[in-house]
Amino acid sequence: MRYVIAAGRVLTGPGGQVLRDGAVLVEQDRIAAVGPRTEVEARAGEDAERVDLPGGTLLPGLVDCHVHLVLDAGPDPVGALEAADEAEVWAGMADRAARLVRTGVTTVRDLGDRDGLVFRLRAAIARGELPGPRILAAGTPLTPPGGHCHYLGGEVDGPGSIRELIRRNAARGADVIKVMATGGGLTKDGPAIWESQFAPAELGLVVREARAHGLPVAAHAHGTDGIAAAVAAGVDTVEHCTWMARGGFDVRPELVAELAAREIAVCPAASPNWRGLADRFGRERAEEMFARVRWMAEQGVRLLSGTDAGVPYAVFDDLVSSLGFYSHLGFPPARVLDMATVDAARALGLEGVTGRLAPGHRADLLAVDGDPLTGLEALRAVRLVMTAGHPHHPVPTGPYGTGARSSLGVPE
Repeated sequence: MRYVIAAGRVLTGPGGQVLRDGAVLVEQDRIAAVGPRTEVEARAGEDAERVDLPGGTLLPGLVDCHVHLVLDAGPDPVGALEAADEAEVWAGMADRAARLVRTGVTTVRDLGDRDGLVFRLRAAIARGELPGPRILAAGTPLTPPGGHCHYLGGEVDGPGSIRELIRRNAARGADVIKVMATGGGLTKDGPAIWESQFAPAELGLVVREARAHGLPVAAHAHGTDGIAAAVAAGVDTVEHCTWMARGGFDVRPELVAELAAREIAVCPAASPNWRGLADRFGRERAEEMFARVRWMAEQGVRLLSGTDAGVPYAVFDDLVSSLGFYSHLGFPPARVLDMATVDAARALGLEGVTGRLAPGHRADLLAVDGDPLTGLEALRAVRLVMTAGHPHHPVPTGPYGTGARSSLGVPE
């Protein structure tokens, strides 16, 4: 199938590069051309389906680097998971994947699965049986006996079981290995959120074994000692990175400098409900934590978009609110959009595949009304989403905005 998608603004590169009155030609699952509308139209030929959004913006599909599709984002997602049978969990996962793609998310990294269900879901989406984003799957995360997220089935105790779980995840088709370097708030009976769960040597083994299978490593780490051990081990991303310690915080500038120098990206996993979390922790303490994220970025640490979707009140259809966290920190919209597109793609090993509107890239596209470079809220006005050239949310035939036209003929 061939599509010409034209818009008043086409975001063609990092830093807010904009092509006015531009268009993208999609052939099968790839972007074939990007350029002025007249040039792309001439190349497309008469048989191409056409979408015209003169008042809108066309940009790369968004990337959520931290989700948990097995969790329902309710007040007790762990209890709900444990009470549900496999069919119920599967139905919930399929619904969450559909919600993600309807809101413009075309790639996710799932960092906590149970029973290999995420691999089944990934395959069903890839076959076109279910709507959803491309899924990079970690499978079952590694944790010690009784550790954070032990209920997902990834308890390991010693080198042999560490190797075995990594091997099993790799055999299922994992794209990344997830290790719980510290405790977490979602496991009420586990170690404290700041407490390290693995010795530095064990984290080193995790990274070596993952590398032997050609896989990167994402380390969940709230506590500073766990962050330090993860960085020393050579992980690829640190999730959360909140610098917690017993009784407070322990921020180490030399460790931040090492994160930047080694290009270890940090995914703060800001919940769509980040304002509610701030109320819970207290405004003063929350703003201290928020400022620390901004400071890391100022020191050269690469930050990635992520919602932690699935944990309490971190819903699957509101990446925009998570991105609003960075606006709250003072980041301009162009930089936030880079975090959710080109920067995320690079950190996830998808540079040259997705994250940009460029010839040869996968046709992962998002069209919205308005201009997200002047306000991220424009991302809520979704008019079209494509994943690998497949339209999920076509514009309706007839007027839209300043006169949108579509030959897709599918009502919204």
